[in-house]
Amino acid sequence: MTTLVAGASGATGRLVVEQLLNRGETVKIIVRKIESLPEFIQQHENVSIILASILDLSDTEISEHVKGCDTVVSCLGHTINFKGMYLYPRQLVTDATHRLCNAIKANNSETPVKFILMNSSGVSNDDVVEKISFKQKCVMTLLRWLVPPHADNEKAADYLRTEIGQNNNIIEWTAVRPDGLVNEKDVTEYVIYPSPIKSAIFDAGTVSRANVGHFMAELISNAQLWNKWKGQMPVIYSK
Repeated sequence: MTTLVAGASGATGRLVVEQLLNRGETVKIIVRKIESLPEFIQQHENVSIILASILDLSDTEISEHVKGCDTVVSCLGHTINFKGMYLYPRQLVTDATHRLCNAIKANNSETPVKFILMNSSGVSNDDVVEKISFKQKCVMTLLRWLVPPHADNEKAADYLRTEIGQNNNIIEWTAVRPDGLVNEKDVTEYVIYPSPIKSAIFDAGTVSRANVGHFMAELISNAQLWNKWKGQMPVIYSK
């Protein structure tokens, strides 16, 4: 199988790539600088590196890169500084999701292509009833207006839910919602829930990026796991 990973140089994206390579998968990655990649990825024979900013690529170029891929993964996120949060591109995650999904549609694969979006536990899945306190709803409303990356994550997830939907013949999707990302070297035990079991604002849990990378790679390689979570927004916590 071949997977395209956008945001492969990020703290979580590179771990997704490493997990896939360790499974013997073929991976295409889109990165702006090759120097940002670990040497293991740079030199791996199963990796094709596309040096570009995804939003600078033309629709035709993105379609060519997506062609032949069984899965497309977006681990894109905003740099947590003033420029990354408030200046261009304010809708990085949403715009990239739109363009990657449009590229999948343009190729019109005979079998559905998987799309995996790394999202956030602070984003609600409006397809189901999720228990969110009034206090948290108030905070989320403020974040939506004051912190562009939060609104960006919401719009990206809403696009998958409402525009791609549950019965698309070309794209199957899942939006993985980590809670409280931390750095740990090794994969440890983790648990997956359909909805948050903790408040993302007032009682957040934690999950290592290594565990998120492992789960996303498992979604790609394990058909039974994919069928369980496709069309959903699973929340992941380290045990």
